[in-house]
Amino acid sequence: MREMLSHTWPFWVAGPLIGLVIPALLLIGNRQFGLSSNFRHLCAMIAPGKSEFLRYDWKRTGLWNLTFALGMLIGGFIASTFLANPDPVIGISDATKADLVALGITNFQGLLPRQVFSFETLFSLPGLVLIIGGGFLVGFGARYAGGCTSGHAIMGIADLQLPSLVAAIGFFVGGVLVTRFGLPLIF
Repeated sequence: MREMLSHTWPFWVAGPLIGLVIPALLLIGNRQFGLSSNFRHLCAMIAPGKSEFLRYDWKRTGLWNLTFALGMLIGGFIASTFLANPDPVIGISDATKADLVALGITNFQGLLPRQVFSFETLFSLPGLVLIIGGGFLVGFGARYAGGCTSGHAIMGIADLQLPSLVAAIGFFVGGVLVTRFGLPLIF
């Protein structure tokens, strides 16, 4: 059973399952799919009324999102601890590996390269720029765009919202530009 669960699911199974999340959420109570608003819900829960932005009934809208986020954290822990595949990632093309090696990334064990995602790297200048700076930019971008990639690309596009399509295109273009031009400057 563990061997079956440690392999990725084929696109023809995972794609429809993700696609079915949207109608399921709408059927069980007009819920929205997205995570970027959770930081606001947490702040409103911890420091209610400290600013106009935090004066709202977070229990009415935020309890569902916070529960969903907690479930994602628990699921990620279970997957990485008990279902992790010890084999190297095989889905990386030789051209991509060559580009990563040129940047100094040589460890392809697991899903995340240890030269980028580790506590040792966090306390270096590239680690601070990537993890702290990148986290700030992702949070700022999600707030500025009115939602995160999952909210726009999955929920918004499924709801035929033009701003979500524009935001999703912007997310992808930004990712390509940072990968192409930003990473070589950082490493």
